[in-house]
Amino acid sequence: MTKKSILNEDSMSFLERYLNNPSPTGYEWEGQKLWMDYLKPYVDTFITDIYGTAVGVINPEAEYKVVIEGHSDEISWYVNYITDNGLIYVIRNGGSDHQIAPSKVVNIHTDGGIVKGVFGWPAIHTRDNNKEEAPKLENIFIDIGAKDKAEVEAMGVHVGCVITYPDEFFILNKDKFVCRALDNRIGGFMIAQVARLLKENKKDLPFGLYITNSVQEEIGLKGAEMITQTIKPNVAIVTDVTHDTTTPMIEKKKQGHAEIGAGPVISYAPAVQNRLRKLIIETAKTKEIPFQRMAASRYTGTDTDAFAYSNGGVPSALISLPLRYMHTTVETVHREDVENVIKLIYESLLTIKPNHNFSYFN
Repeated sequence: MTKKSILNEDSMSFLERYLNNPSPTGYEWEGQKLWMDYLKPYVDTFITDIYGTAVGVINPEAEYKVVIEGHSDEISWYVNYITDNGLIYVIRNGGSDHQIAPSKVVNIHTDGGIVKGVFGWPAIHTRDNNKEEAPKLENIFIDIGAKDKAEVEAMGVHVGCVITYPDEFFILNKDKFVCRALDNRIGGFMIAQVARLLKENKKDLPFGLYITNSVQEEIGLKGAEMITQTIKPNVAIVTDVTHDTTTPMIEKKKQGHAEIGAGPVISYAPAVQNRLRKLIIETAKTKEIPFQRMAASRYTGTDTDAFAYSNGGVPSALISLPLRYMHTTVETVHREDVENVIKLIYESLLTIKPNHNFSYFN
C-alpha cells in the first residue's frame, strides 16, 4: 500500500453523514442503513438481526469465517419523569456523563419528530458559593419551554423518549476529527474502509469476511453477544476506542500511557488470544505501522470479550483507536491514527489463512 492518504473525498463525506446521524443505543437502525448503503459496493451480501446489527459479507460460501467488528451505538438519555411544571428528568442509556449536561442543547426523539430542549442549570448568581452543588443524575433536568406537564405531552414527549446531543462533526487544526459518538461509529467507519480497500486493491480473500457493525455495546456488549452466535466465526478482530491518557486529570500509573497521533493501540488481556495478537504485532512491524500497547486487568470492556468467550471460544484481538474526552460531545481522534487502524486491520487480514491454527498446543 502507498503512503498517501487512504481517506478519499467520498470516505470523508460518508464519515460526516454517518457521525452526524443520531444512533442511540436501541435506536441504531437509521445509522445502520447509512452504513450498509455505503458498504454495498464492497460486499457480496448482508446479514441483519432483529435488534439491528448489520454485517456485510465477502465470500459468504467460505467455511472459514473472519470477523472485523465495531459498534454502532452512541450514549444517550431517556425521559424518566415529567414534573407538573413541565421540566424533564432523565436516566442514562449507556454511560452518559451527567457532569457535561448543564447548558447543553438536546434533541428529544418523538413519534412526531425532534423536540428541542436544553439541560438547564441555576445561574451562578443564585448559587451559594460555600456549598456548590455539582451536577448529578438527580439534579440535572431538561427544559423544552413548556409551561406544564400537559404541554410537554402535547408536544409528543413522554416517558421513554430517547434524547441525544446534536453536536456535529468538524476538523480541529487540520488533522483532528471531533464529534460526539466517535465512540464508536468511527469503528464502523474504519471497518467499512477496510472493505473498500480490499475491493479497490482487488484482493481475493481465501476465507469469508464478516464486516460487523454491532448494536448495544454501550449497555453491555449485547449486539456482539447475539451476532457471534449467528456468524459462529473462527477469528474476530475488534476495533473500538481507548483513552488518550496525556490530557489533564488522568493518572497514567492507573490508566497506562496512550496518546493520539502515536498509532493504533494493541491490547493485552485474558480475552485477547496471544497468537492472534502476535500476528497483528508482527504485521505492524513488517508494514511499518506505528502502534502502542495497552494492558487490561480482567476484561477489555469491549465487544472483544463477547466474541472471545462465545461458541466454545473464538480467537479474538482488539485494535483500539486512541481518543480524547470519551463520552463527551467533543470526542477527538487523530486522522493518522484512523488511517493506521484501517491499514493494520487490512494488512492483518492478508496474513490470515483458512484454518489458521492459533492453538497453544501445536
